Formats: sequence, C-alpha cells, structure tokens
Amino acid sequence: MKQRKVPLRKCVACQEMMPKRELIRVVKTPEDEILIDLKGKKSGRGAYLCGKVSCFKLAKKSRAFDRALKHTVSAEIYDQLEQDFIRVEDEFISSKEEMTDDEE
Repeated sequence: MKQRKVPLRKCVACQEMMPKRELIRVVKTPEDEILIDLKGKKSGRGAYLCGKVSCFKLAKKSRAFDRALKHTVSAEIYDQLEQDFIRVEDEFISSKEEMTDDEE
C-alpha cells in the first residue's frame, strides 16, 4: 500500500515544522472572529501553534498572529485566546495521545 503523505505546518512562535495533527489551529473566520479550532475544519485563515504554553506566550509577545492571520489582533483577543488555549490544552494533549494509540 502506498505511504500517505503527512501534511506539515510551521508553528508561528518557534518556527518548528511539525505534522498538522500535532499543532493547534487558530483561525480568523470570514466574520473576523479569532478562535481556536481543534478539529481544523472551520473556514477562514489559519495559523498553527505548538501545544505548549511557552510557544503561545512567545507568539503573544512577538504578535505572531497579527502577521499569520493578516489581521490586527487586539490585546483583549490575545488574552481571550490565552484563556482558551490553557483550557483546551489538556483536551488537545489527550486527543494527540489517542491518535498515537490508534496508529499502533
């Protein structure tokens, strides 16, 4: 059977290339909402981030989402994203562990 190509994406903070499934997607929807998309299916412009809080803090400090989403992201939205990021971090880690269990 032919080996499937694994899509790679770059973390906007640490610039590390990783498989798309191992990154958290932040999306700017057509309605100009900026939110976390764990499934990776929402329409809009996406930016990818490692599942580490340190990477999120680096992205916040360097305003990486402004460049990646081609939209000015206010400090309130960064604060909201940080709260959301911390809340979904455990869910993301557990889903990532499930994916590795399925592959074995």
